Amino acid sequence: MSAHATTPCLRAISVLAALSVGLLTGCAGRVFHVSADTRVIPELPSASNGEALVPMTVPETEIHRDGPLIAVVDVDGLLLNTDFMGLASLGENPVSVFRERLDAIAANPCVRGVVLRINSPGGGVTASDIMWHDLMEFKCRTHLPIVACLMDVGAGGAYYLATGADCIVAHPTSVTGGIGVILNVYNLQDAMQQFNVTAVAVRSGDKIDMGSPVKTLDTAQRQLLQKMADEFHARFLHAVSLGRPHVDMNDKTTFDGRVFTASEARDRGLIDSIGFLDDAVAMARQMGHACGAQVVLYHRPNDRAHSPYAVTPNVPAAAGLVPISLPGFDRSRLPGFLYLWQLEPTMEKLSGK
Repeated sequence: MSAHATTPCLRAISVLAALSVGLLTGCAGRVFHVSADTRVIPELPSASNGEALVPMTVPETEIHRDGPLIAVVDVDGLLLNTDFMGLASLGENPVSVFRERLDAIAANPCVRGVVLRINSPGGGVTASDIMWHDLMEFKCRTHLPIVACLMDVGAGGAYYLATGADCIVAHPTSVTGGIGVILNVYNLQDAMQQFNVTAVAVRSGDKIDMGSPVKTLDTAQRQLLQKMADEFHARFLHAVSLGRPHVDMNDKTTFDGRVFTASEARDRGLIDSIGFLDDAVAMARQMGHACGAQVVLYHRPNDRAHSPYAVTPNVPAAAGLVPISLPGFDRSRLPGFLYLWQLEPTMEKLSGK
């Protein structure tokens, strides 16, 4: 069979594969196109679908007209300044939707307090810093009390964000801390040699490709990257010193990247108290002088919020369809420097990239 004859067959197989994956993952309404080189390209809708965020009471009841409200803002998953799009995903850009939620809350005069419900290991240095900056600006603009509630994990950039709150409550089994910076650099030269692949770089500036996985990182380049990591680490420490005045800044063990249980974090001054989400809501009500305030979440109209734990899905199902993930190849999909407690070096799959 000629090469020309096999092309339609390959295209047909690609279409069938796309349809099969769509059926397996429940991708109703997704449109798949096959490019000229037989690549299957899914067209996926955004979670926002053009509709504005709206306050949703939990449990679902009618919002009392002109009554006081406590807004719960969920901050979940990797904090990256990118749209979380992928097969069977309806994810949004965490940085963008966080700003949108804050703006919607600021425009509602009935809101008397905010609870940041955080369940994240952190994310990109810049993404975390933008969210922290937006939160600080929101505080200055609205003067609303803000309580951060740490759920399973509130580490790295997620803890960076929490330092902008007036008070931090951690679940008894929360993992927090992770005050550090990481840049994963991999050397894939040996792996490439297995396939007889050699990198040929044409460059102007001998440092332009430092950190590249196709070449060895020399001492001078490592020192330059280390200097950058130290600068970003110092920025993290500054945020902690501003928001957590009772933390002993001279105790270096607090800032070496290790994570802590809630009780140890409280002893170190990283959090204020140990409790549950209901306790955080009660604290926000007390700080906002609104004891009978309704709890609302700012979600898209197509979301469902039946309890204060409701989360907008932000993890593509396709992340679990790939059985093998190579950290060195996949790491390039994440930003360079991260405020991230990274147990699994292939966490970028969670972003749908």
